[in-house]
Amino acid sequence: MLPIDGGLATELEQRGHDLGDALWSARILADQPEEIRAVHQSYVDAGARVVVTASYQVSREGFVAAGRSEAQADAALRTAVDVARAATSGREAFVAASVGPYGAILHDGSEYRGHYGVSHDRLVDFHGERLEVIAASEPDLLAIETIPDLDEVRALVDVLADFPDVPAWLTMSCADGDRTSAGQPIEDLVALVATRPAIRAVGVNCTAPEHVESLLTRLSDAGAAALVAYPNSGRAWSPTAGWSGEGTDVGEDLVARWRQVPGMALIGGCCGVGPEAIAAIAGALRD
Repeated sequence: MLPIDGGLATELEQRGHDLGDALWSARILADQPEEIRAVHQSYVDAGARVVVTASYQVSREGFVAAGRSEAQADAALRTAVDVARAATSGREAFVAASVGPYGAILHDGSEYRGHYGVSHDRLVDFHGERLEVIAASEPDLLAIETIPDLDEVRALVDVLADFPDVPAWLTMSCADGDRTSAGQPIEDLVALVATRPAIRAVGVNCTAPEHVESLLTRLSDAGAAALVAYPNSGRAWSPTAGWSGEGTDVGEDLVARWRQVPGMALIGGCCGVGPEAIAAIAGALRD
């Protein structure tokens, strides 16, 4: 089992960055890539062996809406891979290029609800132009993450037909221990991705820790060959107020239970899970 890194945006905030604008961490990526590298480095030093790039929020549509250009969006996607590669240089670590959901550019919490109200073809076009640039940047794999809705998975499955040689994981955001954020049974994910052998693992991310074991077990029982989990700290997200609440520690006891699920392959953290927690996860996996 390999430890994944932790939350990027919340660590940038810890370093004093204001992420309140429309581009969120993508602005830091475009304007201060050395800050992204520093966060990546902190996770590699903590023991992470998979680093997820800062490309989650990057899209041509989002950059144009924020007053930038499509060319700048493409450059940011390439920079995301380059910066992560630099942070892992000389270490036994993989670079996973983040492919975030369409909902991330809407700035209204849609990545935790789904049901965007856009067509299948619209989602295919949105993800297709991003993946073309990302794949050309040669990451080790794709981290298709925080997808709330199986309708978006269907679009991604169609897009991935054009990139059969790039291995990927696909993780959903979920509101409870049974269903995706859009309310579909999590087990249905396994059959949906079965036609794309490049999707090597499925799982959950940016989901409260208390739901993870149930979700992983359901995916395993449905026939998933490999599983990945990197939950958030369990706090509630609001697009206007940010993160709130006490949350749940992603501690060794939870990791010990997750690693017992058949097919478990990668464990890490998302929003609010920092280098100290990743060091503990890495230690638990070594032990």
